[in-house]
Amino acid sequence: MARTLLPAALAASLYGCAGAPSFSLFGAYFPLWLLSAVLGIAGAVVSYRIFIKTGWAETVRYQLLVNTAIGVMIAEIVWLLGTGHFQ
Repeated sequence: MARTLLPAALAASLYGCAGAPSFSLFGAYFPLWLLSAVLGIAGAVVSYRIFIKTGWAETVRYQLLVNTAIGVMIAEIVWLLGTGHFQ
């Protein structure tokens, strides 16, 4: 029984591995998580620059955590838009 149950359990656990969402860029396919990560990092850098330019850097504490959270939110929004789950 265990010999037939183990392969079935392993096969069932691989059901979600059908393929990663990807996008075509100049004829090559790139994973969506890579685009999300790059745009999230860019969003964190832009938010840091905005905080410095406007003088909010002295007011808002824990700049590393705040800018990281902004970058993660941007990456999540890009991921949700790319997979079609953002409504």
